[in-house]
Amino acid sequence: MTSSTSESAEVQPLRVAMVAGEVSGDLLASLLIKGLMSRFHNLSAFGIGGERMQALGFEARWPSEKLSVRGYFEVLMHYREIVSIRKTFKEQCLRESPDLFIGVDAPDFNLDLALALKERGIPTVQFVCPSVWAWRAKRIFKIAASVDHVLCLFPFEVELLRAHGIGATYVGHPLAQTIPLEPDRDLARSSLGLEGEGAVIALMPGSRASEIKHLGTRFLRAAQLMLQAQPQLQFVLPTPRVFFDDLCAEVKSMGLQANVKVLVGESHACLASCDVALIASGTATLEAALFKRPMVIAYHMNPWSWQIMKRQRLQPWVGLPNILCQDFVVPELLQSEATPEQLSKSTLAWLQDPARAQSVVKRFTELHQTLMQDTSTLCAQAVRQVLDLGPKA
Repeated sequence: MTSSTSESAEVQPLRVAMVAGEVSGDLLASLLIKGLMSRFHNLSAFGIGGERMQALGFEARWPSEKLSVRGYFEVLMHYREIVSIRKTFKEQCLRESPDLFIGVDAPDFNLDLALALKERGIPTVQFVCPSVWAWRAKRIFKIAASVDHVLCLFPFEVELLRAHGIGATYVGHPLAQTIPLEPDRDLARSSLGLEGEGAVIALMPGSRASEIKHLGTRFLRAAQLMLQAQPQLQFVLPTPRVFFDDLCAEVKSMGLQANVKVLVGESHACLASCDVALIASGTATLEAALFKRPMVIAYHMNPWSWQIMKRQRLQPWVGLPNILCQDFVVPELLQSEATPEQLSKSTLAWLQDPARAQSVVKRFTELHQTLMQDTSTLCAQAVRQVLDLGPKA
């Protein structure tokens, strides 16, 4: 395609169907939409998305929270609703025939949907490579059948996908652009109204209902134990609005209201303000690494889900910072190890060893520089290429 033809095509209407599950997917998708908007001047998008996407004009037919479920047992509890949403949305897409489908993370939902749309000639893109390098390696064959191109957050994923005949582009991680290389701790503390000399600990039990259920109370009990050792500690607990009232009530019932500040959103401000984070495994751990904060990664789920997931793990690490560094840079306390006592002990250990904490800052600064790319532009260029080439036969 010539340059003049390409420029002409980019002012034509572009209709995109998108699915982004949970808070992290909403953030990634909103950054992708911004990139597409700068390249495709008549862009419209619809599907499943969150508040950030909607602020950019995205037509959310279902909210992202509908897909915010993790764990086999937990998915089974919501299975009928999730399948019904996917069936209805697939029918809508086949009827409306968008120019492109983009699935953002949520591979268990998106890959089946992408396969059905691809078979009908709709180009398909997956933004965020499913973690076949960590667990469920055989899923790579489903990726090959379902999508025309994968936008990868991490550089090592491209070679793996291409070895299986899957088109892929490393676009960097959008969070690496939005989070400063040198976060301003004092400014963040001022914005959150934090005062005094005590160290600040961020409690981040997750953004899903199942995560709050399994980790919320554990983290607060760990905070109680930490306060017994260091009464001057301050805690910040960012959470989606839907969990705010319940967490405030639990904080009050445990007598922690003087030391634990529950906030709606503000996760980045909390990470910027803290000295160490106690954090649920997931995208938030990468955010903590980009803020150069020492952390303790924890996770707890339904025992049956845990047994299934444990058998499918391919690496010794669960947390993204450790996976990317290929080392236990920060501790991981999973399932039976995620007790309030262990969580408290491991979190306080960071405050007691400043040299160890500083070494983590160096490792995470190097990681940040690797992940910092012009993600929006790279995504838009890759999408342009997919549209030019059309879906694979």
